[in-house]
Amino acid sequence: MNGKPRASAEIRTQLDRAVSARKCQPCGCFHDAVGAMEGSALDEDLAPVLDRARSAFLPKEYDCLGCPVCFPALAINAFTEAFPEADMNAGACPTEASPERRGWPPLPGDYHLVRFDSPVAVCTLNSGGLATRLAREAPAGLAIAGTLRTENLGIERIIRNVLANPNIRFLVLCGRDTRQAVGHLPGQSLRSLFEGGVDERGRIRGARGKRAILSNVGRHQVEAFLHQVELSDLVGEEKDVPILETIRHGVARDPGPVDGASVHDYMMTVAARASCRVVLDPAGFFVIYADRARSRLVAEHYRSNGAIDCVVAGETPSAVCDEVIRRDLVSRLDHAAYLGRELTRAWQSLQTGEPYVQDRASGA
Repeated sequence: MNGKPRASAEIRTQLDRAVSARKCQPCGCFHDAVGAMEGSALDEDLAPVLDRARSAFLPKEYDCLGCPVCFPALAINAFTEAFPEADMNAGACPTEASPERRGWPPLPGDYHLVRFDSPVAVCTLNSGGLATRLAREAPAGLAIAGTLRTENLGIERIIRNVLANPNIRFLVLCGRDTRQAVGHLPGQSLRSLFEGGVDERGRIRGARGKRAILSNVGRHQVEAFLHQVELSDLVGEEKDVPILETIRHGVARDPGPVDGASVHDYMMTVAARASCRVVLDPAGFFVIYADRARSRLVAEHYRSNGAIDCVVAGETPSAVCDEVIRRDLVSRLDHAAYLGRELTRAWQSLQTGEPYVQDRASGA
């Protein structure tokens, strides 16, 4: 068996598996794959299996679960191989763009933010635990670590989120791309994007994934993304050490923010200036000192009339601040920030033995 007969047999097999799989029945992957093949009307012999598949539908509960094996995806792959002339741009997989939001990243996703002003992003594909570990370690230079489970919306989100942060110049691709035969091949598709870009339809050249068509980003955005970042291909690598070494290598080669990029549509970076204006806290003021004899910090609280009403003592700045807040001894954010700064300076004096003198609020 070869050619279209073989593809038709593969389509029937995979759709029958989807019919039998409880998770597929309410899944957008299944619904959209059947709709796309019905709409193409290129193989009348498929009508019975498509009718059987549609009869198994349950009301859609989710678009895509990113399953290790996606039966509708394999059916679509076989259909596309048998009928390359079919227009599969619509309906073969969820393609609706997520709404943007203020701040960075502008698009939601399965990721962990580490720091904005850093040059390296890490995509761990299907290895979610790896992304969590890297974010928890937070090595210098790491901006964000997250997964990638689909080759259309997932890659589009990476492109748009990276373009919104001109500091990101390197993308480390690692983790497990697939576990068995699957329809989604996001790692292979993302690698192909760097190798061949996209064609006039927005399809990633050389990608073998189910729906490697970028419908919600223009070619100019793809070109800007490929210009901005350099790919480090570690697909299959799930050990921390090689990935951390690649991050360090990127930091050492960081050329700085990409020229001409702007993030003002998503977030602002403002220059901080020290205020010369002193505004007294109606709740009162503090006298802070380092109690060396008892190895502790002391914050004496005075009401506005000059009467002391509370003494808070603790071993760390956070302990003293927490107690001050619990007792409502501060009512202004700038006063709370001042208190934290001064307690930290007093704590450092306990560690080093250097003298501590409380500063004025306006000059701290």
